Amino acid sequence: MKLERSSGVLLHITSLPGEFGIGDLGPEAFKFLDFLKKSGYTYWQILPLNPTDGIYNHSPYSSHSAFAGNPLLISLELLEEEGYIDLKDFPVPSGMKSEKVIFENVEMYKQQIFTAAYKKFKSSNQKDPDFAEFTKTHAGWLDNYSLYLALHYKYDKANWTNWPKELRDREPEALEKVSHELSEQIEREKFIQFLFFSQWSRLILEAHGQGIKIFGDVPFYVNHDSADCWANPEIFKLDEHKEPTHISGVPPDLFSKTGQLWGTPVYDWEELKKDGYQWWLERLRQNLLLFDVVRIDHFRAFADYWEVPAEEKTAINGKWENTPGVDFFKKVQTEFPEMPFIAEDLGILDQPVYDLLDEFDFPGMKVLQFAFGDPNRRNPYIPYNHQFNSIVYTGTHDNNTTRGWLMDSDKKVQEHLDRYTGQNITKENVHEVLGRMALGSIAAIAILPLQDILGLGSEAIMNTPGSTKGNWCWRTTSEEIASLNTEKLFEENELYGRIQK
Repeated sequence: MKLERSSGVLLHITSLPGEFGIGDLGPEAFKFLDFLKKSGYTYWQILPLNPTDGIYNHSPYSSHSAFAGNPLLISLELLEEEGYIDLKDFPVPSGMKSEKVIFENVEMYKQQIFTAAYKKFKSSNQKDPDFAEFTKTHAGWLDNYSLYLALHYKYDKANWTNWPKELRDREPEALEKVSHELSEQIEREKFIQFLFFSQWSRLILEAHGQGIKIFGDVPFYVNHDSADCWANPEIFKLDEHKEPTHISGVPPDLFSKTGQLWGTPVYDWEELKKDGYQWWLERLRQNLLLFDVVRIDHFRAFADYWEVPAEEKTAINGKWENTPGVDFFKKVQTEFPEMPFIAEDLGILDQPVYDLLDEFDFPGMKVLQFAFGDPNRRNPYIPYNHQFNSIVYTGTHDNNTTRGWLMDSDKKVQEHLDRYTGQNITKENVHEVLGRMALGSIAAIAILPLQDILGLGSEAIMNTPGSTKGNWCWRTTSEEIASLNTEKLFEENELYGRIQK
């Protein structure tokens, strides 16, 4: 990937303003593109766009599809503009809030609207050539996904391993019969995906017209209860009942005596290798339809991964297993010669991970919140150790805001930061100081979370790893974005050489 000195803003779509309970792909997203352009930013970084579920607290990193788009991001205003609905028929419920996402309320509200839009679509006597083309182009994942979801609802959201055996095991006659029985529900799900991808295409076309690139994110693992696992059980380590024999996690460390048990099935890399990693290649191809640049989450698992027997209650009794990362990325490079991928290389790494990063020259991540309080001169996050081939952040979606971080930090961090910057750092100025530090870094791309540009505190945290409540629901407001001085932001980007000419 060829990097040029530039900058961007981290803000997930759900965090955009708007009156329908959640940020979406409508007018506020287009306004945000204008803000980025006027402020001199080149990148808009977002989180994964896959469907989310209340079972997983609507984490964008836990989905029942690695290919589908999240219906909750569909803009109702654009649906009305396209003639599918009349919003006067669907008043916004009082349970919706502007300052945070209440996912359950949003889901109930939007699903009834999608049903109405689908009925309007079906009532037309004319076939929609765009819909027909979409279903044909995406049939490789869309057919399995829409059937999976129809069955998911038919069996009251039970895991697919609890469906009738003939459906669990995908016996052709059983699939054909149930596909006929559920044909309308299946088409409805395809229609919803058509709406999502149509709206996303409009947004990314506008972004490119403004000179803005979309920086996306791909989780490493997929859920067991997913269309991908049901349709491709052979590429995961499952038993004869299709239950996982081994699950994912990370080993014990300084932060957790028992490690972290994530619970997703691990890949059978020997099986994946047999057909040249086709499922993974298709997954990356799908994401490159959506994004200009893709961050690969938990990159270290392409070198080796922590595998835990499925019956274990903690991650302690796992072991490291090798991944054919070099062979895999050689295949990837053949398919995608420009290799527009960023490695999420945070955490404790070992030599095989460094070797993989070096062999394919993947840009990594430098987080300034990790730079202070540690007197070790080799700390890779301190600015004098940055390299050009990297992306520098004040913080990520998994960190506190920079203001919140300083307020929660100990005396060592405060003293180190004061000495390093030569000034008195306070909760009022820390976001500006670290923001300028990121822009001034030698790293090719500087990414600032919108919360840090706004100078918000811990109330604006997007996600606290290890917790299950209150995550992913933060939203900004139109007033907050309007309060930002775009001329000043542009001047800062220009001062630090980050304007793309």
